[in-house]
Amino acid sequence: MVTTETTPLNETRSPDTGRAASGLRDSSSNQYQELKFAIHRKLLDRINLEAIHALPGERVRQEIRPAVAKLVNEERTPLSLAEKDRLIEEVLDEVFGLGPLEPLLRDKTVSDILVTTPRLIYVERGGRLERTNIEFKDDAHLMRIIERVVSRVGRRIDESSPMVDARLPDGSRVNAVIAPLAVDGPLLSIRRFGGDPLQPADLLQKMSLTEGMLELVKGCVRARLNIIISGGTGAGKTTFLNMLSGFIPAHERIVTIEDAAELQLRQTHVARLETRPANIEGKGAIVQRHLLINALRMRPDRIIVGEVRGEEALDMLQAMNTGHDGSLTTIHANSPRDAISRLEVMIGMASSNLNVRSIRQQVASAVDLFIQNSRLADGSRKVTYITECLGMEGDLVTTQDIFVFERTGVSSEGRVQGRFKPTGVRPKFSDRLKAAGIELPANLFQSAVEVR
Repeated sequence: MVTTETTPLNETRSPDTGRAASGLRDSSSNQYQELKFAIHRKLLDRINLEAIHALPGERVRQEIRPAVAKLVNEERTPLSLAEKDRLIEEVLDEVFGLGPLEPLLRDKTVSDILVTTPRLIYVERGGRLERTNIEFKDDAHLMRIIERVVSRVGRRIDESSPMVDARLPDGSRVNAVIAPLAVDGPLLSIRRFGGDPLQPADLLQKMSLTEGMLELVKGCVRARLNIIISGGTGAGKTTFLNMLSGFIPAHERIVTIEDAAELQLRQTHVARLETRPANIEGKGAIVQRHLLINALRMRPDRIIVGEVRGEEALDMLQAMNTGHDGSLTTIHANSPRDAISRLEVMIGMASSNLNVRSIRQQVASAVDLFIQNSRLADGSRKVTYITECLGMEGDLVTTQDIFVFERTGVSSEGRVQGRFKPTGVRPKFSDRLKAAGIELPANLFQSAVEVR
């Protein structure tokens, strides 16, 4: 426990006292960390955590706060009222939350939290990375937080299983890597998903797409076209998938399949499935491919796969080809054409007996539309391609762009300039939209929209 003479923090009777006081105000200082963990240990000795965790989340903090305040007041270290309040909140975060990361999780402007080392934490705001002044005490402190996240969703992380995907209660995606794979200490990445997913109006306001593009994709979902959303890491694929799912009629039964459940569908009739890793003996793993096969027995109207990244791509395409129209998924790719190439590779992983032409026929007959999401140099996210899959021509899958985003330059403020441009081609699936009672105006495919 840290003790000092009881000189108020705003008085410095000697240079040494001044340095001590200044160090204590700094929440990353060793003095401050030692004080916080001393109170933390005392609190754990005095309360029954199992009984406390049975209470609702916010009520728990209110019940325990007086006990923490009493422990803080018992300390001989001089603290102002503001410093005591901050210390109490941080101790509560250590017991019930994710410790130093809690302020970042409450900050709605933060989209990614990246822990590179215990003392090197970055966040993404507005598409740009910036370093924070938040730190963990040491590797052991960071490991306790990682284990808390992982254990909540029934996962484990140790030397025999040093990588894990998990999720937070709000749906945020968590990835952790520890030794021996992580060289400089545990690594933690959190992709934030707010309590309220972005709505179409939000994406229009952010100029991620135009009203015409939105009308087109809305009609495609309602007309039960099979859609693949492609893009790089952090391009907004899952956000866009959440938005598209909102156009699915409420009376349809939806089955979702994910590695770590993070989709936030607003419909009532949703059956959510999540993969399971292998146990400590290396057995019992349930992968997305198993869940996809099982989903076909669950009478789905729609199947939504969070992301295809392996052998499950074949089963996803077969589901699309066997009556489960209107299925949605995402894939990592730099363009719609690259998405087709990646699908070919993943299907080849699932079945070495299929030749290239047969694989391409599977893709061409299953997929109706590719929607490419991109994160641009200024951090903004935009739909850069809406591309129709036309079928086979010879041995090749043929496509045609319906909308593209053309970059024209960069403004003096560093913002990417360009325009959303329709190619002028009316999609071949227009007849399917018309048969579903969806009429798209002819001028939808004619006028460009500038972005400045």
